[in-house]
Amino acid sequence: MASDPRDRPNIVGRSLAEEHTPLAVRNRLRRLPSASYLQDFIYGGVDGAITTFAVVAGVAGANLDETVVIVLGGANLLADGFSMAVSNFLGTRAARQQRQRARREEQLHIRLVPQGEREEIRQIFAGKGFEGHDLERVVDVITSDSELWTETMMSEELGYGSTEPNEVRAALATLAAFVTIGFLPLMVFVYDLAAPGAIDNAFTWSALMTAVAFLVVGGIRSRFVDQAWWRSAVETLVVGGLAAVLAYAAGAFLQSVA
Repeated sequence: MASDPRDRPNIVGRSLAEEHTPLAVRNRLRRLPSASYLQDFIYGGVDGAITTFAVVAGVAGANLDETVVIVLGGANLLADGFSMAVSNFLGTRAARQQRQRARREEQLHIRLVPQGEREEIRQIFAGKGFEGHDLERVVDVITSDSELWTETMMSEELGYGSTEPNEVRAALATLAAFVTIGFLPLMVFVYDLAAPGAIDNAFTWSALMTAVAFLVVGGIRSRFVDQAWWRSAVETLVVGGLAAVLAYAAGAFLQSVA
């Protein structure tokens, strides 16, 4: 028997109440929040589809054999995918090292000018509405623990979040998305090579598969953001499609010049 939609607020309310009991809250806060690699996946997936389609468009526009399309497209998947993964690895690593340097600097400041750092804590929480005895109590509690003091300065003064991404996982997310999603525009030519004559106008089908790639990325993104899957898919399709059209136009222009 289907549930009454009018019961949904009550069901959600009961679920939220269970998640906010003292025991549930304590257990949840003990678990460190995990870093998100959604941005790395979307970045790799969209770029993989665009660059592979650009290669396909360029080679197909030159009326070269589909074997050449597969070879150049496959080389692009591996070379560009690895290049993006390495770039993301180095960028994420640099951000993590910058964060560590900021932490060391805050710890040094706390040791050398504790009164100045204490005043920063006071002004930060005064800006949040604390005053009088409550303000001094907050300042005393935070500055009595050097680790808590440092973490508070990292988040409240410097704006660092509580999670720290892992550069290896970020790079792997980019590489996996680039190769997997980027293969879709090339898949038609691989299939046509395996079954000659099975597909008419492989380039048109490749363009459609590129659109499918954008829809897939958008659909996956919707699972992690507060957005309807179709809206996220269409948004990714429009943005990625514009980039793909520009890539195709650039390739066509360069071919005409050459």
